[in-house]
Amino acid sequence: MNLLINKITKLFGKQKALDQVSFSVSKGELLGFLGPNGAGKSTLMKIITGYLPASSGEVWFDDQKMTSDNTGIRKHIGYLPEHNPLYTDLYVRESLEITAGFYRLENIKQRVKQMVELTGLGDEQHKKIGSLSKGYRQRVGLAQALIHDPQMLILDEPTSGLDPNQLEDVRGLIRSISREKTVILSSHIMQEVEAICSRVVIINKGKLVADGSISQIKSGLLTQNQQVIAAFDQAIQAEQLLALNGVLTASFDGEVWEIEGDQTVDLRPVVFRFAVENSLTLLTLLQKQQNLEGVFHQLTRGSEIQD
Repeated sequence: MNLLINKITKLFGKQKALDQVSFSVSKGELLGFLGPNGAGKSTLMKIITGYLPASSGEVWFDDQKMTSDNTGIRKHIGYLPEHNPLYTDLYVRESLEITAGFYRLENIKQRVKQMVELTGLGDEQHKKIGSLSKGYRQRVGLAQALIHDPQMLILDEPTSGLDPNQLEDVRGLIRSISREKTVILSSHIMQEVEAICSRVVIINKGKLVADGSISQIKSGLLTQNQQVIAAFDQAIQAEQLLALNGVLTASFDGEVWEIEGDQTVDLRPVVFRFAVENSLTLLTLLQKQQNLEGVFHQLTRGSEIQD
């Protein structure tokens, strides 16, 4: 199932939570959806699932438009919200059977058995949900989101609050699921998104600020600035580098210079010409490889963190 989000805007009174957000997700893709607290991630996820209406814009699944009463689309979507809503007085298997009943599935017991096996709930299936650890509660939530075999899975902070062992288990489960389904994953754990997602979308203050593959992120193509590392055979002053075209900052750590410049200018030939004109030997000249966390900070710097 392909997803198209077209110019989605959402207003809560005078507050604009989303502002003309557009992007698409292809069938079988595992998309990391990022943004600081209050950026509008959860709001957009609720709009995608039909839980909230947009103030303007459209959400399309293949050739069908999402509306509040379009149950035909909803049956193809699995959704795990950030605050996993579970009935803690129910037993695990009982809860899954009730969920399967909501979807009017045939052979409910067989489907519940499959979900228990897939999510690793075998030893916990006869326990009350209230007695489970946070990690196993997340597994129950995933089992509920998957029980009707949706084509698209939307996960809002699925690993929030998990310990390292639980984190790795749930991460492995998501990887396994993504082989057969389109997955949108929201998380504040940058290493997790970088490790398992093929592409990342970042929003900030309700606006789309980046959309690209992990390889594009590491090459610096999603950031507004370029960073290069340079080392010379002689001592130079920061003022010399700051005078070069496109250079914004230059800092020396005792061994190499880290130079940052506008993305519109490739700093490598600029630094090379500087070395030639000043009779310097370049010992090192390379573009700094970036990670997702660094890109995220650059693109969302200055955002207010809201609860």
